[in-house]
Amino acid sequence: MTALPPRFRVTPEEIDRIVAVFYAAIRAHPGLGPVFATHVTDWPAHEAKIAGFWRNAILYERSYDGNPMEVHRRAGNVRPGMFDAWLELFDAVLARELEPATAAAWSALAHRIGRGMRYGLVETATLPGGVPRLV
Repeated sequence: MTALPPRFRVTPEEIDRIVAVFYAAIRAHPGLGPVFATHVTDWPAHEAKIAGFWRNAILYERSYDGNPMEVHRRAGNVRPGMFDAWLELFDAVLARELEPATAAAWSALAHRIGRGMRYGLVETATLPGGVPRLV
């Protein structure tokens, strides 16, 4: 069986660097930092898990075993509106750290995943009468 080619050109080391730089920015972010701090107690382990997620999503390494939607749902304090801030910060890190074509391709993938996550959370986080809770 032939391995699938990567979605775009990026190395495992670049993925690790993006994840590390991004989560340093997350910890400093006034809105997202406290949300993550509530749930992440071991940053190196979290970063390794998320780097595995991205290596799986981009390089097809099968280095991630988890259910991001369920984790975010179970957290209880993750709101759909937070994804915009997350994606803006992620895009800024990608633009600073990678070649433009790689940053654009990774950003497109992150936005597609973000739309799915936001949709999953909106569908399960509703107000009476089915009105979506957007914040």
